[in-house]
Amino acid sequence: MITAALAQVNRERLRRDVFRLCQDPLPFRKVNYTVPGHDRCTLDETDDLIAAELEAAGLPVVRTPYQVQAFRCDETKPLHHWYSGAKPEDPFYTACNVEATKLGGERPDEFIQLISHKDSMSWIDSPGAHDNCTGTVVNMELARILAGIPTRRTIRILFCNEEHTPWTSRFRAADSARAGDKIVAVLNQDSIAGKPDDMREAGILTHAAAYSTEEGKEIAELEARLNLELGLGLDVNVVFKEHVNDDDGMFIKEGFRRTVMNVGCLPYKDSEYHLVGDVAERVDIENVYRSTQLVLATVLTLDAE
Repeated sequence: MITAALAQVNRERLRRDVFRLCQDPLPFRKVNYTVPGHDRCTLDETDDLIAAELEAAGLPVVRTPYQVQAFRCDETKPLHHWYSGAKPEDPFYTACNVEATKLGGERPDEFIQLISHKDSMSWIDSPGAHDNCTGTVVNMELARILAGIPTRRTIRILFCNEEHTPWTSRFRAADSARAGDKIVAVLNQDSIAGKPDDMREAGILTHAAAYSTEEGKEIAELEARLNLELGLGLDVNVVFKEHVNDDDGMFIKEGFRRTVMNVGCLPYKDSEYHLVGDVAERVDIENVYRSTQLVLATVLTLDAE
């Protein structure tokens, strides 16, 4: 079943979605930019595009609104870290978590949680092609494919916001903890295929399976094994992530410890990280394609446990 599922991953669909979400029609994905002639911000339009794809696959979609602020920009800080905290007087905006659910057939009360933040930098006009358009399109593709595959457990796919404040993944994680959800695995897709320039030029297909807990390490090591067994051709590194942060960290802090972050490389060495040069043309679609296959294989293997 896994091999047949992997064959459904579509390179051209991934490429199309990357360009749609960070070039045309949406140059950015943030609350404080509206395309000229449009009446809604680009983050709202992003939500519409994602929701339309999920609903077309037959998945029910829920949008949950939260109040967020844009980060300020401080160019005195190190180059890749110009974001600065918002001030109380800065405007608040409504930004939504968008979540699709694929109900499990045998254990519907057990969840495999997929995450990607869909927004681009609120403090700078960056397309955010790697961070995190790639993770977003990976989860969109996974949703489309998983919608047509019987699974034992329920699959939840969360598209949240991390380049605004507060991070909205924390609200889903807190809601899951309050509800007593039995989440058997959390996989966060962030900056897939983001890598150093020399590795890009050499055609190296990178994938870091990053963990912050011993429980997460099991999933990271599973990914490394699946890459070899299925002949996916990725350079997979199992990496300990010391800081419990990012959207995966929000779930770990709420007690969901079987959690990994899938990222192009760690430490993260993309030269255009958080900069205006993080554009669609730099994305290695073959790398995104192979990483999508690996995450899909991981989900299906975890579901079969």
